Amino acid sequence: MLHVRSIWNGAISFGLVSIPIKLVNATESHSISFRQIHTEDGGRIRYRKFCELEDREVTQGEIGKGYEDADGSIIPITDEDLSSLPIPTAKTIEIVAFVPADRIDPLQMDAAYYLQASGAPAAKPYTLLREALKRSNKVAIAKFALRGRERLGMLRVVGDAIAMHGLLWPDEVRAPEGVAPDTDVTVRDKELDLADALMDTLGEVDLEDLHDEYREAVEEVIAAKASGEALPQAPEPAAGGKVLDLMAALENSVRAARESRGEEAEHAEVKSLPQRKTARAAPKQTGGKKSASTAKKTAAKKTTASAKKSTAKSGQGTKKTASKSTAKKTPAKKTTPRKRSA
Repeated sequence: MLHVRSIWNGAISFGLVSIPIKLVNATESHSISFRQIHTEDGGRIRYRKFCELEDREVTQGEIGKGYEDADGSIIPITDEDLSSLPIPTAKTIEIVAFVPADRIDPLQMDAAYYLQASGAPAAKPYTLLREALKRSNKVAIAKFALRGRERLGMLRVVGDAIAMHGLLWPDEVRAPEGVAPDTDVTVRDKELDLADALMDTLGEVDLEDLHDEYREAVEEVIAAKASGEALPQAPEPAAGGKVLDLMAALENSVRAARESRGEEAEHAEVKSLPQRKTARAAPKQTGGKKSASTAKKTAAKKTTASAKKSTAKSGQGTKKTASKSTAKKTPAKKTTPRKRSA
């Protein structure tokens, strides 16, 4: 038995069958809420409701609904006015069709509720509808009124209960125009293969194992401040950077995912990208023919110039001395006698 306060009482209209039910929330929020405070002294900030005509604070029991007309006048609307609306869904969840579940666009999914049978007489028709939904492998589309407006809903079986998901009306879902990239992009088969490999490696997950880490972190901060302890330190963010090579990023992602699952690196079946040869490394592996030819030409020019000038001069600059020294050390020594004999 679900001991949750019902938010709506009515009936399911299933053809000529009427099933008295209570509507209860199927979800709950575990998010941490904060109060507004005065930062100087920690005093609570509260909102008070004043009547602008009497200029006084009013209680919740004195507050009702009103519709503001175009001219600014207020038309009071009571709960009785809304409960007597001339529509069949005012107090009834009216099933209008049964469709395959894949016909429902997930973008339409809204809040979820459980439909609880109201009293013993509702047990038989409730069970009938539940089993009919099970056997048909379909969901029921219904219309109902809640919180001042008519809504669309989808009924499906969850365990032994019937759940209803509120649905947005089709015209409330925006078209995804202008969202996708407007540039032409070509995706190669190899890139798709790596993406598939990454998807397979990540695999599936048991949703029961997922939890709200943000809420837990906030609770740790609150507990630390309450006890006067040091606040937990945030981990260092991962080193970011631009992804220059999509293939390398995909391969590294596959490798990291498999290693995180305890798989050995050699079984990752990821082929490393070939190393690109850079021009900077070339001088160390230069062939001998090219450098020898260059040295011969350089030595020939230097020996010709030195033949015209006296080698006895000692006032030569450092550059000339270095040039002569370089010429002597080059493989062009063999050509020097040929030049002198000429």
